[in-house]
Amino acid sequence: MIRIAYDPIYAHPLPEGHRFPMLKYELIPEQLLHEGSITADHLFIPEPCTEEIILWTHDKEYFSKLINQTLTPSEQRKIGFPQSPELAIRERIITQGTIDCCLYALQDGVALNVAGGTHHAFRDRGEGFCLLNDMAVASNYLLKKSLAKQILIIDLDVHQGNGTAKIFENDPRVFTFSMHGGHNYPFHKEKSDLDLPLPDGTDENTYLSLLSETLPKLIKKVKPDFAFFLSGVDILDTDKFGKLKVSMQGCKERDRIVFQLLKENNIPVTVAMGGGYSADIKIIVEAHCNTFRLAKELFN
Repeated sequence: MIRIAYDPIYAHPLPEGHRFPMLKYELIPEQLLHEGSITADHLFIPEPCTEEIILWTHDKEYFSKLINQTLTPSEQRKIGFPQSPELAIRERIITQGTIDCCLYALQDGVALNVAGGTHHAFRDRGEGFCLLNDMAVASNYLLKKSLAKQILIIDLDVHQGNGTAKIFENDPRVFTFSMHGGHNYPFHKEKSDLDLPLPDGTDENTYLSLLSETLPKLIKKVKPDFAFFLSGVDILDTDKFGKLKVSMQGCKERDRIVFQLLKENNIPVTVAMGGGYSADIKIIVEAHCNTFRLAKELFN
């Protein structure tokens, strides 16, 4: 059975202006349950990640600021959220959810986190609505527990995974691949092991052809025994910030390319949702739900 990390804390009140982008975390599982794609048995509620595990990746001083609510106004502005105890707990739950998904993926081939993909978080700071880097923490967990030897992070959010790239810049056990908008946030890019910056207006056929050409070569080169897939839907042509021209069907085809290649090569994968900023929340939810539907179709 495919397992999906979810927690009702996603629905906790947020300051005015931050409610809309968080709404999808409630609506995705609701839609999947409503249409019968999943049952309640597919969902599980993670506990908050422990300090010990988080400090395998993040700086102790920075984590202490998160827990004790002592981030400076400047640090909070870079993150994009005002600090709160609820937000710190939510980030720890997201992070543990991704770790738990890894353990389920080792059994079932795939597992998905309704949230996650917080790839702008660095070892010692947060940025771009990301406080803790869930895939980095989970990668280090797998390596430390000898559950994986070589990891491939496939980051297809429209924004470069700058925090992830920086965290693993000197660790050959984690290969970071980011295909993103070249003129999009973050405006100062870090160096991933492989970056594919796309020009504004990149069309669907170009996008899918580049992915289809690149990913099989990467799998052959890296030889990963575990993968992470950041499946942001901000590549959609309806996205307010994405600047790319990929349709809903094209976004679904992207997911199919990734899932089929990983399954064919017997590489377990943990999926996190990443970004999505279309003006119509229904478009965001539908695009994310397609990822869950495909995972169930291909891995069941």
